[in-house]
Amino acid sequence: MAKKMKTHKGTAKRFKITNAKKIVHDKAAKNHLLTNKGSTKNTMKSWKLVHKSDVKRVFSLAPYGIN
Repeated sequence: MAKKMKTHKGTAKRFKITNAKKIVHDKAAKNHLLTNKGSTKNTMKSWKLVHKSDVKRVFSLAPYGIN
């Protein structure tokens, strides 16, 4: 009997899958030294699409999707 593949927990914490099956990730550099970042803080709020060359790798780490 084949074993079930497990979801990589680091992937589950860092990525989301949209309803259109696109993968998005949160932007970095939002934890400290925010006084120097100025107006770039507003652009760091949104989620960003994962590059198309990395999509296959993320789907392999999360075979059953990410909740």
